[in-house]
Amino acid sequence: VQLQASGGGLVQAGGSLRLSCAASDYTSSSYTMAWFRQAPGKARDFVAAIKWSGTNTWYADSVKGRFTISRDKAKNTVYLQMNSLKPEDTAVYYCAAGRVILSTLRLAQGYPYWGQGTQVTVSS
Repeated sequence: VQLQASGGGLVQAGGSLRLSCAASDYTSSSYTMAWFRQAPGKARDFVAAIKWSGTNTWYADSVKGRFTISRDKAKNTVYLQMNSLKPEDTAVYYCAAGRVILSTLRLAQGYPYWGQGTQVTVSS
């Protein structure tokens, strides 16, 4: 599976962005699709995840209520709608895919497939 992330950019605090992650190959119904982010000098942190086959979603506490993950099966694409952005949301955002179990879906090492990352910068 090849993943292509896009949609990053520079936005003022309080603004919105929508990230897209297009999968180039068949996406198994058993896959979990996720977004992670990595700020300079920090670890890659979980942001949100969604089951490709269902509607279950998971969020990091820091983004709950502000970010929404969704997927469009027809377009083989996962989205991350980010509202009420804060300067601390500044990071490179990565999409990921893989067959993961519930207890590990927030761990980056559980995902074998990764996109190239897209920069999100939120100015204060």
